[in-house]
Amino acid sequence: MIKAKKHIKELYNSQDLENFENLFKLAEKDIRAWQPSFDRKEKSIDVIDFFSGCGGMSLGFDAIGNSKIFNLIGAIDINSKALESYEKNFGAKTLNKNIRELCNDEGIKLVRKEFQLPVKKTKPLIIIGCAPCQGFTAHRKKNWDKEDERNTLIGVFTETAVKLEPDFVVMENVPEILGDKYWNHYEEARNVFEENGYIVKQTIYNSATFGVPQARRRAIIIASKINFQLPIPLLHEKEFKTVRDAISDLPQIKPGKICNTDKYHKSAKHKTSTIETIQKVPKDGGSRPNGIGPNCLDKVNGFSDVYGRLFWDKPSITLTQYSRNPASGRFTHPEQDRGLTIREAARLQSFPDTFEFQGSLDHCFKQIGESVPPLLSIAVATQIVRAIINSTDHEIVKSIDIPVKSSFYSQPVLKEVTL
Repeated sequence: MIKAKKHIKELYNSQDLENFENLFKLAEKDIRAWQPSFDRKEKSIDVIDFFSGCGGMSLGFDAIGNSKIFNLIGAIDINSKALESYEKNFGAKTLNKNIRELCNDEGIKLVRKEFQLPVKKTKPLIIIGCAPCQGFTAHRKKNWDKEDERNTLIGVFTETAVKLEPDFVVMENVPEILGDKYWNHYEEARNVFEENGYIVKQTIYNSATFGVPQARRRAIIIASKINFQLPIPLLHEKEFKTVRDAISDLPQIKPGKICNTDKYHKSAKHKTSTIETIQKVPKDGGSRPNGIGPNCLDKVNGFSDVYGRLFWDKPSITLTQYSRNPASGRFTHPEQDRGLTIREAARLQSFPDTFEFQGSLDHCFKQIGESVPPLLSIAVATQIVRAIINSTDHEIVKSIDIPVKSSFYSQPVLKEVTL
């Protein structure tokens, strides 16, 4: 830890390290200039990413400090295409494994061996674990009353993580994990951490408060054996980045066609009936008129966003792996008669254009939709950097310690804000 502190202080001046907003803004510049890099020299903090996907959370850590602080030594996921993207961008070792195979002693030995992690740490270690959230999300309407085995992955992950004795553990999930229905799964994780000497804090963020041009609300849970503070929301609603900010400079493109200058600026090739429906939806945030499109949409409540257009001057709605399809929600371009392109979806998640996705259009949308927005990740990484050099604020963001109601999901809890 001493070497890590010294290294960080060499990269920043003391004023920036003492102020969350200053350090975040420097990291925001770092991610705009980010390039894939496989150089692991001079990096002082190791990171292993479970449920890594293509690396949205890892990207935020990798970028901060001009890619000179965090050493991505490994990623684990069951999605092989996502791991191809991870390797392409970070050059890190990956394991295509289910975490249930790694939670025993043999599995821990495998992780240590594959990622060259010594039994006695020589560097601080951070474990990231963004378990699949489909089991918790309010959008899972079928079998709502039945237990979903994906929920128990949080417990499996926690048990696995503490065996590696990390200095920090970072978890991201949908807000429902801190709600009444799934609080027991969160408590399962918290109890494991606390029994092993960790301080645990958690709250809910709107990613837009960190500059993500998307209203994506997520729970962030951080555990550490040293004191730390949760990230501080920086933007108010009137300051949120919008769809216009993110994608208005991209050239027009027809459905299914590929932009000559950007292979990722490509949408799905829609059916004629889909295009005819989109053409009748008003521009700039319009919704599907009654009687337009499949008849079934007028017979059931809850489909008001289907075929809807994004607003130019608002953040986008939460992207999912299905955001390639206008029939899956408000995923239609504000003006053009098509769904989103890969590039548009990536920008709405705050990925820099230098990030490369591997696989088909469907593979890319799945990777993007399931990612942690890198700007949200930067906020987490910023506070971890400040904690390591013992620079912490008085508690500004209050940790959630009792189950929250759905109406609470929209905003984090602030004790006071003095930015």
